[in-house]
Amino acid sequence: MKRFYGYALLSLIAILTLLVTPVFAAQDGTVVASAVVVPAQISRLGFLTSAIVREVNVKEGDRVKAGQTLAILNTPDLEFNVVALQEAFRSAQANAELQRYKRVKDIRKGRIFWDVVPPEVRQYADAQAASAQAVLDAAQATLSQSTLVTPYDGTIAEVNVLPGEYVNQNQAIITLATLDTLQLETTDLSERDITKVKIGSPVSISIEALNDNFEGKVISISPIASTVGGDVVFKVTIAFDRQPQKLLWGMTAEVTIGK
Repeated sequence: MKRFYGYALLSLIAILTLLVTPVFAAQDGTVVASAVVVPAQISRLGFLTSAIVREVNVKEGDRVKAGQTLAILNTPDLEFNVVALQEAFRSAQANAELQRYKRVKDIRKGRIFWDVVPPEVRQYADAQAASAQAVLDAAQATLSQSTLVTPYDGTIAEVNVLPGEYVNQNQAIITLATLDTLQLETTDLSERDITKVKIGSPVSISIEALNDNFEGKVISISPIASTVGGDVVFKVTIAFDRQPQKLLWGMTAEVTIGK
């Protein structure tokens, strides 16, 4: 009988331990969640028009600068149109300039005078030049859509097109990311814990793949929840105080978010 009571007492202590521990965790104010490493910026780039790709100037792993050309479409009709409109604009511009110096013969009281052209003639020529310039600008803007350029400094993470392939409008063909600026996004932080998280909260980060711990802070909290496996979760973004070496996009981590 004494042995029975001994077992019962041990069981009661174990149950009380399980019940009390979460209370201390809640009072501590920390939140534990899983997270994944992602770039601070990710862009999946494509063209605003459909055509055959003429050039692809980058490959996966290339570091690129803002404004650098990534790919060019084969659009001979657009190119020819721009050349023709450039000639039309130069002609209209030359005519407008000519009207400023042109003289017209006028005979008054038997005498010959060489007068400047009437103001309305010069105004009309200027209007024609301005119109030609506007049409040229529009054509050049359309042609520029045939060249895909880098919106910011980064690394080419993925290339999904080859020269000679046909691409559709807004089809993502190149993925650009800031692999030198990686951060963490939580994947399972529940609605029960989100109220404990604040912008600027310190974060302890454990990355199993690197077998090391790091420090960071919360830099953003999603205002919109998502559902994962039936649970309502909020995405919290965490920046490293100092980015670890050998850190890679897609690595997982466990984060402990403090007060």
